[in-house]
Order: sequence, then structure tokens, then C-alpha cells
Amino acid sequence: MEFSISSKAKRFVLSLIAVGVLFTIIGLFTSEGNLFERFMTNFLINGFFFFAVSLGALFFLALSYATESAWYVTIKKQIEAVSSYLPIGIITMLVIFIILTLTKGGGIYSWMDSSEVKADELLAHKSGFLNPIFFWVRMIAYMSVYYLFYKGFRKRSAQEDLEGGTIIHFKNFHKAVLFLVFFAFFSSTSAWDWIMSVDVHWWSALFGWYVFAGFWCSAMIVLVVLVMYLKKLGHLPKVNENHIHDIGKWIFATSFLWSYLWFAQFMLQWYANMSEEVIYHFARINHFKVLYFTMFIINFALPMLLLMSREAKRNFSILAAIGTIVFIGHWADVYLMITPGARGWSANLSFMEIGMMLLFLGSFIYVILNSVAKNPLSVVHHPFLDESIHHEF
Repeated sequence: MEFSISSKAKRFVLSLIAVGVLFTIIGLFTSEGNLFERFMTNFLINGFFFFAVSLGALFFLALSYATESAWYVTIKKQIEAVSSYLPIGIITMLVIFIILTLTKGGGIYSWMDSSEVKADELLAHKSGFLNPIFFWVRMIAYMSVYYLFYKGFRKRSAQEDLEGGTIIHFKNFHKAVLFLVFFAFFSSTSAWDWIMSVDVHWWSALFGWYVFAGFWCSAMIVLVVLVMYLKKLGHLPKVNENHIHDIGKWIFATSFLWSYLWFAQFMLQWYANMSEEVIYHFARINHFKVLYFTMFIINFALPMLLLMSREAKRNFSILAAIGTIVFIGHWADVYLMITPGARGWSANLSFMEIGMMLLFLGSFIYVILNSVAKNPLSVVHHPFLDESIHHEF
């Protein structure tokens, strides 16, 4: 049975986009302070977040290839569908940084403004790495690598469905290993470029891994919701509760990874008590206290308390509810990573922030569902397909 986007799903997506546009317009007319700076901050938050979620799915696909996992094969097409937003995410990120480069950082990246660099000794010291020319060299490298590997994996996936055998499987294995080498380096340096450099006087050796853990967890949440949605519609008969359980375990595990890195980063800098490090946490605890600690409780405590048991990881309702809340929690994490440094301590969540998030979310969901509708729901040939179908524990 082929999948097509139902009228109900279309109405839901259109509602998200319409409300998002409405709230964004209201925000444009009611915002105080620098309107361009606020708009670009939200553009960056959402552009990065949804791009990163699709990148997380591509990483998980490559990880599954490289480890020669078998259980994931019956949901391989859904992993590819979540990664299908990546080309649009790349374009979005390029547009954002073209605008910010032309406006000398737009008030968000002070290191893009030569006058700011000349007046700040630390910025001048970092200018060998943080300068617009070298930034764009890295930017093009990131996006080229991500896009080329994405296209290669999708092309070979379609080819494997037609040809079968093991040749394409081993090609994917070797390409995935190479991708993971690039990703191990780029996932950290891009987090420094795009997010940590907003608070340009601050640094953290754990930051790249912390950002990565957040978007990997978010990607697994989107994956499990998509798989459960398709199962509810009567698709994916070869996917059983054991596959759902395994995705649930990944959500549980990546939530703990994110929590460990959050605490390690916070604890080490709090204990050292160096002014250039604690200022990052000071700004968020003193001026965004409720959101800061609520975000941590959601992203750590909810999965820990409610996804610990075997039954919870097999319960569609629990996974969907907890996953949705934690997904919003990780969006709030990205908001808190960027907003205080970009807009200062007086920033607040209002119509524009909610509106742009809903606008991006609606577009993100549509792209994924459109990919599902245009591609096969299940693999046809794969060396581990039979093992995946009979996956049980």
C-alpha cells in the first residue's frame, strides 16, 4: 500500500505554517528594540535547529551502515525521509549567513565587524580563525560534504532496491566510515562557528559534542514519531514493537548523553570559576532562569523517569507524548544557546519566536511527508532485510 499525504495531514501542516506566519507578522509589528537583529536571531535558531535534526538523521544512517546493523533495515527509508530536509536546511543556512556577512554580523556575530575586532584584543587574537573569509571556506566545506554524502546515500539506496546483492552494501559501508570521519571533525567546528562564536568571548571544549547530542536526540524523536504515524495508518507491516523499542532506547541513551555533557560543561566551568567562562552560565541562570532549568528538567528528567522501562519504550502514546515534549525542550536549548549572546539579557519569548518556530516546523514536516510519499516505504533488497524482519528480543 502506497503512502499519500492525507487531507488531514495537509490541513495540520498548513495550520502550523499559517499560525507561524500570523505570529511572525504580529511579532514584526509589536517587537521593541532592534527588529532586524531579533528576526535574524530567530532565523538562525530555527534554520540551524531543523537543519541539524536532518543532519542527525543522516549521521544515524551512516552510523548504521558503518556498524553493519541489521535491526534498522526495515525503517531505513524513514531515516532517509527525516534526512530529506537537509538540502533545504543547507540553503536556509547559506541564506542566513550571506545576510549576516553582508551586514557585518547583523549584531549577532561581532567578529564579522572589522571595527569591533580592532577595538577588542580577544577578537583580534581569534581573528586568525574567526574571520569572514576563512569562515566561508569552512562553511562551503561543511555543506559540500554533507550534501554530497546525502545524495550518494540516497542514490545508492534506490540503486540497491533495483539490483540487490552486496556490492552496494559494502559501498555504503566504506562511504559511511568516511562520512563519520568528516562528521567527527565538522560537527564540532561548525558548532563553534555557528553557535559558540555568538558568545565570542566564551569557549568550551565540550560544546561541539553537547550540540551534537542535542540534535541526535531530536532526530531520533522525529524518526520514532514518523514510524509510529505510518504504523497507525496501516503501513510498515514488517516493523514490529522491537524496532520501536530500539528507537526508544536511542532516545533514552542520547538524552542521557546530552544530560551528561550539559552537566560536565556546567560543573567544570562552575568549579573553575573563571570569569570568562562563568559569564555564559551567569547570563542564562540570572536572566533566563525558568526556561533554562525547565529545559534541563524536560530533556533529562522526563526520558529518565518515563522511558526507563521496557513497556514505556514499546508504548506508542508514551513515546509520542514524551518525544514531542523533549523535541520542544531541545529547540529551547538551541534558543538559549543563541539568544542571550545575540540579543542580550532582555530578550524574551514572544510572538515572533513562537511564530517562526511553527513556520519552520510546518515546512519541516511537509518536506518529510513529501519524501515519504515519493519514495518506497520499505527496502526491497538488502543483505540484512530478513534478519531485520525477524528482529526480536
